[in-house]
Amino acid sequence: MRCPRNRVPRHNRRNETRAENHIRSVFVTATITLTPANAAFDAEEGIEVLGHTHFIGIGGAGMSVLAEMLHQRGVAVGGSDRERSAKTDRLEALGIHVEFGQRAENVADADTVVYSSAIKPDNPEIVAAAERGARIVHRSDILALLMHGRRAVTVAGAHGKTTTSSMLAHVLVRTGNDPSYAIGGSIQGADGSTLDGGHVGAGDALVAEADESDGSFDKYRPLIAIITNCEADHLDHYGDEAHYRAAFVRHAGHATGHVILCADDADALAVLNAMPSETAAKAVAYGTSDPAELELNGAAYVRIVAESESAGSGVERFTLNVPADVAGESAFDLAVELAVPGVHNARNAAAALTAAMLLGVEPEAAAKAVADFRGAARRFQVRGTVKQVTVVDDYAHHPTEIAALLDAARRRYPENTIHVLFQPHLFSRTKFFAHEFAEALGKADDVIVTGVFPAREKQEDFPGVGPLTIVREAKGMSGVEFTAQEDMRVAAQMMVMRAHHGDVIFTVGAGDITDMGPVMLHALEAHREGCE
Repeated sequence: MRCPRNRVPRHNRRNETRAENHIRSVFVTATITLTPANAAFDAEEGIEVLGHTHFIGIGGAGMSVLAEMLHQRGVAVGGSDRERSAKTDRLEALGIHVEFGQRAENVADADTVVYSSAIKPDNPEIVAAAERGARIVHRSDILALLMHGRRAVTVAGAHGKTTTSSMLAHVLVRTGNDPSYAIGGSIQGADGSTLDGGHVGAGDALVAEADESDGSFDKYRPLIAIITNCEADHLDHYGDEAHYRAAFVRHAGHATGHVILCADDADALAVLNAMPSETAAKAVAYGTSDPAELELNGAAYVRIVAESESAGSGVERFTLNVPADVAGESAFDLAVELAVPGVHNARNAAAALTAAMLLGVEPEAAAKAVADFRGAARRFQVRGTVKQVTVVDDYAHHPTEIAALLDAARRRYPENTIHVLFQPHLFSRTKFFAHEFAEALGKADDVIVTGVFPAREKQEDFPGVGPLTIVREAKGMSGVEFTAQEDMRVAAQMMVMRAHHGDVIFTVGAGDITDMGPVMLHALEAHREGCE
């Protein structure tokens, strides 16, 4: 007789052979479909429906802060992770039970099991939860629940999400609002320290990145929705640009207060003009363009003017023309200074400051706070200098991000030779944007493209896609040396041998290319005589 929900009685379970165990696991896995884009909860449901909640990978930056927020609100929370970390230590100190290693028995008492997009259907805890009939939900479902009753601000876009959300969280912290935030990266402190990307604050504001890669941001109902850009990406999920853009229009329509978006981005501007009038009426656009030349669909406009950088200093200075309906009874100008370089960061700051003002932060206090923002980790992060060869790390992994990074690099280091060690992220993105990558990387003097960081993808699904895919597109590009080298460590050593006194090397990409910074610094020290 078969047990309901594929459950196996304990006395029988002990007698199963390994072969039977394997067959049962394969069968159950084949029936599991993880659908992060589908909302798990109705709009009127709250956290009380969760019951005992187990997080798979609870030590992750995004997962740990959600677990802590649920715990703070009285939900019975536990979880598992592969190994101990500062995050798991903190969670355990709060009384949250953490198992190390992912095993079926870890979810024996769970009513709700939470996974991230990194978790696969054959994860033993997913399989066991499905067997037991437990509720299995994506982390975005928990974030959506936690937005209820808070002044939530989401930040969506193909690039700029982490920096913009970090800036806003930094401003709110520095102005005494103590927000909660769930950001996909760490924040560099003014003293060189690193602040974690997740925090549970005492205030009622919540700042969160809204991940569009799998469509899960459709679940959110924020007070304010920021859209930094809508340049086509993640076409492996959306299929084409039209469906990608339509997802952003839907996301904007879910904001209960304002929508803030970048008018310098043609695709974001297209999203604005595709919005119904009731959504566009609560929109605030920002950018460097003359508003007379823009179709704003009735949206207010915050303009960035007099943008400049002191030569070689990396300090950005600009003024925001702020309209009356953003933060006051009359329009005014707000002087802003940033310690992070590039006009793209001026745009990110415009978005963050606009959101802060809409949340009630005094404009001058907000501008003062953003001035000592040192950047999100892995965003133009100087890793060190050996014999006047500087190594800088950056997370840029989309052609537009890379172009903005290298424009900022030219302004920061106008007389220096710029080397780039680039690791493509995802085979699909490399295939779709090979030409655009070559053009963006062409802003450097010397480029080595390493093997692709696959993340969730498999090489066999993209035959022939690799570093040469980009290098071939760069053929004939004058003044730039492009090299393909599959092995990342060999590429790092090659780059060290090419560098000379006064040069700057950038490690660029969203994968483990960041590990090559310390490797190159060590190699430069060992081979410093060759850097004269």
